[in-house]
Amino acid sequence: MFARTASASLRQTPQFISRRTKVSLPKLDWDFAALEPYVSGKINELHYTKHHQTYVNGFNTAVDQLSELTTCLDKDPSPAVARKIISVQQNLKFHGGGYTNHCLFWKNLAPTSQGGGEPPTGALGDQIKEQFGGLEKLQKWTNATLAGVQGSGWAFIVKNLDNGGKIEVVQTYNQDTVTGNLIPLVAIDAWEHAYYLQYQNRKAEYFNAIWNVINWKEASKRFDAA
Repeated sequence: MFARTASASLRQTPQFISRRTKVSLPKLDWDFAALEPYVSGKINELHYTKHHQTYVNGFNTAVDQLSELTTCLDKDPSPAVARKIISVQQNLKFHGGGYTNHCLFWKNLAPTSQGGGEPPTGALGDQIKEQFGGLEKLQKWTNATLAGVQGSGWAFIVKNLDNGGKIEVVQTYNQDTVTGNLIPLVAIDAWEHAYYLQYQNRKAEYFNAIWNVINWKEASKRFDAA
């Protein structure tokens, strides 16, 4: 009886709730090597277990720090505490963007055996044809955007709800992400950790290759749901 009572009490503690609500790595729908030869298994393993895990850890830490500092601000509404909050908010943006961007990235990839690279159909396919004349032109436009990333960043194919639901390609730097009425359909990582082990400085080859494993079925679901 006591054990059951203690367990129930534990479920009500803020510490237990905090642990339960931390973000974690998403479950992948395929094995690390499943995207070969286009993206190597070693790249995916390091990308997922090291880089994405770092953003997960950094975001959770920043959320905890912000919670503590918010409590401190109630007791000490001073510029010193405010500066600490601003610093934490920068970490929230960076690591939170890294966490969410990679969750999008993994989900919009699929092995060829699971439909990776198959052109989109339905409403998304129709919209691409109407705006671009075909998928190939959208891919070329996206590749040009990716090539324009100086240093580290991302390219997103989005549905812009502020523009009648038209498709646009958006470039961001570092781990900045798209929000609001820009609905991400496809996210492509242009950081070196996404390709360097396999493609070295030939990042244009990576940008061309990744289309073979883009999960357009997932992109179509996002397009329809927006």
